[in-house]
Amino acid sequence: MTAANKDNRKHSKRRSQLVKKLEEKGIKDRNVLQAINAIPRHIFIDTALENRAYEDTALPIGQGQTISQPYTVAAQTELLEVKKGDKILEIGTGSGYQSAILCHMGADVYSVERHEKLYLNAKKNLQELGYRPQLKLGDGTLGWSAYAPYDGIVVTAGAPVVPEDLVKQLSVGGRLVVPVGDQDSQVMVRITRVAEDAYEEEQLRHFKFVPLIGEKGWD
Repeated sequence: MTAANKDNRKHSKRRSQLVKKLEEKGIKDRNVLQAINAIPRHIFIDTALENRAYEDTALPIGQGQTISQPYTVAAQTELLEVKKGDKILEIGTGSGYQSAILCHMGADVYSVERHEKLYLNAKKNLQELGYRPQLKLGDGTLGWSAYAPYDGIVVTAGAPVVPEDLVKQLSVGGRLVVPVGDQDSQVMVRITRVAEDAYEEEQLRHFKFVPLIGEKGWD
């Protein structure tokens, strides 16, 4: 049975309810909300947790990682200001759910994951949905320079500092959205490259992510 066949009216109704909840929490970007309403989040988690797929909460996906809370996915995606055709780099493929949201919005997606099992599972689920982002197994804190520059970069794990390699891989006008802080709490930071050698930084809401592991992250 394909991923598309595993989706049904019950799932669709729960997604609609989730979208309403996200609107109530302040998500305004219609493209983000439409993507969340379209993507079957339940296929990205273990079947034992399927009944919780459309709760607004993070859920375990193995390897000590989680599929992010839908509000967090929506908030980060909204901050990216994604336009159709944008080249977006995701650091931390995880389940593949965020990649699916970005693909549905028409982005050209590149994503790096350090856990091989998660990388393979995400690749399978994304292909079943008909999405073909470029996926890489490796250290996401270094970015993916071969395809730089990017119109947007989203980091789905908490960093101790803003990874400099990622900043350098932004195009002029590009945006980096990254949670920065200690391992208990982070502030969402958005850095916009306004000129070749000029950047603007905004510090936004508090979130809690799993730690960003790698050469330019946590050990």
